[in-house]
Amino acid sequence: MSDDTATTDAAPDLELIQAHIRDVPDFPHPGILFKDITPLLNHREALAAAVDGLAAPFLGAGVDHVVGLEARGFIFGAPVAMALGAGFVPARKAGKLPASTIGQAYDLEYGTATVEIHADAVTPGSRVLIVDDVLATGGTGKAAVDLIRKAGGTVVGFSVLMELSSLRGHEKMPDVELHTLLSV
Repeated sequence: MSDDTATTDAAPDLELIQAHIRDVPDFPHPGILFKDITPLLNHREALAAAVDGLAAPFLGAGVDHVVGLEARGFIFGAPVAMALGAGFVPARKAGKLPASTIGQAYDLEYGTATVEIHADAVTPGSRVLIVDDVLATGGTGKAAVDLIRKAGGTVVGFSVLMELSSLRGHEKMPDVELHTLLSV
């Protein structure tokens, strides 16, 4: 699959994808409308459409690695990597990877967190696509971009299933090609 042609060039079926994302009110806290992707994951055609849609803009871009952000970015990142003929790199919370790591801290509402990859996962000059399920405030996404650059990689894009547009997370990554399947 190294020729970057594993997925279709057709536009993803956004209606099919949207139809399989369930709204759960007041989860995990009152006033939050949670976007549950488990029905999408359980529907073969909707899942395939989502993976194809996340990968399609980067076919032929020479992606060497796809970085999936913990945890649901793993679910989409691995098949996107396969579709692009690339390797998969899990970006995890601090302390979860067994070998030597590099990390990038980012701010949370109350404190900080760190995202890490193995120190040897992204080689200098590698072309990297970052994949996640949701882009919210952009803190984790920006940290991932900074982490890939710290490792010497080139971020070719950030592909996300849905962006919570009111939170304006894309503004934290103005110099990154952002591909969003759904804006909610």
